[in-house]
Amino acid sequence: MGKRFGVLLCAPDEGYLKKRYGGYFTLFANMLSEPGETWDLFRVADHQFPATEDLCKYHGFVVTGSRYDAHGNDLWILKLCNLLQTLYTMDIKVLGICFGHQVLCRALGGKIGRNLAGWDIGVRKIRVSDKLAAKYPGFKIPSVISIIECHQDKVYRAPLGAEIVGSSVKTNIEMFCVGDNIMGIQGHPEYTTDILFHLVDGILDKNLAEVRVFLNFQEKMNADALQKKQPDRDIWQKICKSFLKA
Repeated sequence: MGKRFGVLLCAPDEGYLKKRYGGYFTLFANMLSEPGETWDLFRVADHQFPATEDLCKYHGFVVTGSRYDAHGNDLWILKLCNLLQTLYTMDIKVLGICFGHQVLCRALGGKIGRNLAGWDIGVRKIRVSDKLAAKYPGFKIPSVISIIECHQDKVYRAPLGAEIVGSSVKTNIEMFCVGDNIMGIQGHPEYTTDILFHLVDGILDKNLAEVRVFLNFQEKMNADALQKKQPDRDIWQKICKSFLKA
């Protein structure tokens, strides 16, 4: 029987991403699944969680990004933290993406919060450590990998026993691992620049003044700049799949 995985969806499926890509679950399943595997969806932001007695059936879970604050105290976020602690004690693999990276850190005792440097939006270069490359000798991991970022919170202190395996100019903890079963990635390995364009449009539609000022000032979100700075999605796909499937 093939391995079973779950996606813990922390955001509503709506708008352009749902229409163009089928939603977050489809985006992750297309990126990570292989023939013979089973992938299940749990809309945790809508209080849909896997049953405790079923957790042992799963080889791993992916925690998605979200518009919510990982340091918030919404009931579903607190319940998610409890679930992540349980998965950690059961040695079940957990891959956290953006919000997932932050809430995973929080659940395991790290420190998260607003990034005092403000929003980070665009294609960014992540410097990865030799420790990450050593974990996955089956393919070459460059020392610098590009990824799409869109966040205003960050990890300030990784959980006890974690290895920091990725950093950037603006975010010193871009990636962390705890043993072989926990990995957090601040960026979005699943995003394309097309998704980012429409995500930014949605942010601007909400009239978030601080984001509008950021984008106008940086001048890095114009189409020409992004077309020249594509994320290394193939490499991130290999890293994420190697982590989950090992």
